[in-house]
Amino acid sequence: MSDLTALPGLIAVILVSLLTLLVGTWGMRVSRTTSDFLVASRTVRPTLNAFAVSGEYLSAASFLGIAGLLLAYGADMLWYPVGWTAGYLLLLVLVAAPLRRSGAYTLPDFAEARLESRTVRSICSVFVVAIGWLYLLPQFEGAGFTLATALGAPRWVGPVAVGLVVLIGVGGGGMRSITLVQAFQYWLKLTALLVPAAVLLVVWTRDETAGSLGAGDPSWSMPLVGSGGAGLYTTYSLILATFLGTMGLPHVVVRFYTNPDGGAARRTTLTVLALVGGFYLIPPVYAALGHAYGVGSGDSSTLMLDLPRLALDGLGGELLTGLITAGAFAAFLSTSSGLVIAVAGVLSQDVTSRRLPEIASFRVAAAIAVLIPMGASLALPNFGVAQSVGLAFAVAASTFCPLLLLGIWWRGLTPTGAIAGMLTGGAGSVVAVGWTLSHGALDGVTDGWADVLLGQPAAWSVPLAFATMILVSRATASSTPRHANRFLARLHAPESLDLERSGER
Repeated sequence: MSDLTALPGLIAVILVSLLTLLVGTWGMRVSRTTSDFLVASRTVRPTLNAFAVSGEYLSAASFLGIAGLLLAYGADMLWYPVGWTAGYLLLLVLVAAPLRRSGAYTLPDFAEARLESRTVRSICSVFVVAIGWLYLLPQFEGAGFTLATALGAPRWVGPVAVGLVVLIGVGGGGMRSITLVQAFQYWLKLTALLVPAAVLLVVWTRDETAGSLGAGDPSWSMPLVGSGGAGLYTTYSLILATFLGTMGLPHVVVRFYTNPDGGAARRTTLTVLALVGGFYLIPPVYAALGHAYGVGSGDSSTLMLDLPRLALDGLGGELLTGLITAGAFAAFLSTSSGLVIAVAGVLSQDVTSRRLPEIASFRVAAAIAVLIPMGASLALPNFGVAQSVGLAFAVAASTFCPLLLLGIWWRGLTPTGAIAGMLTGGAGSVVAVGWTLSHGALDGVTDGWADVLLGQPAAWSVPLAFATMILVSRATASSTPRHANRFLARLHAPESLDLERSGER
């Protein structure tokens, strides 16, 4: 690849990085307290917060992975964006407002306040870090192959570039810094998808050599063709993981702590549903265009970056590739920033704060949160971006989803029940992740039902976690926290009643 060919993409990456660093530098002047760094002092209004939530939620898997999966595996893969969007509906109805009213900074904060148990808090902290790092890996991996495809850079450049920019931005001002830049990055990503898609569709209508968009190909347009029982199980398990996993993702949940009150949290979630749903209408267009231009399934991971050059020769194709590169890099930065905030918040409260002042503790924790998954991505290349994100959803659905739903809606949850349920669901899903990564199932290589069950564990790990949590809680009913009724009343009472918010910080 010549230097001139890579120039538009290089300029795009530099501009997105400079904007992120500029906002991070601004954040150093206005972020002075722990509340500023972790939850922007709970002053983010619903519309701005919805833009920021959408910006960080639409990750590498959404921006690059969905179109490639649709091209390679057909309409079954639409369950990824459907589930990722519908998860916010459950979050809206069941979790958003009560969780904000809890007054917590993090998921471990909520767990400790609800159950009065340091052990539960410690287990939650471990799972927040594990899920955060599992989700960060595909962001770094996606950055590596994006810069390699668009710029011809070595694969290590992408993870290092994203890691450094995120570390400076997050360390500079925490949540207050990244809120504005994530909101901007949502609109940048939407533009970077919408404009090239519109141009490429116009080009396709005038290109007599291009094929059809794929509507006549049953393997592309019909779900579960030839998949049998394994395909049906995989689909339902994926639906369960994505529907229930959203509420357990630490970088999603932490965003709702930044709203002024529970009503604002609900309005934020409703707006996010519209923003995310609109975004997910566009990736199928790229999959259809990839089919029309003969992109093979083996090249599906770089479909979005290859397609403009296939459809347009010369400067036009390079400019469109540069715009898509800018959107992809923004996706890596925004999602990684949210994940690092969530992980660093937990590490700073439970690990690094024992020896350092609050702000220094957060910045050291942010460095740990970035460097470990960045190193792992360099040592373990070739992750399947969307599939590995799906595994993170499965772990979240098997651990935090039962804890949140039962903790918010059931008085009878006990510390022992919560511990047993989280460890059971977490162990099952984490073992499944390890098996999948070591046996190549992310690349679609399966040797039977063992790979199928472990490749998509949510269908059995989530019910197992719920059942364990309920049964053990009933068996240990005498240890139900004495303040449970009062705590639940605070979670569900409208702010207008102005109940005492003990624990609000």
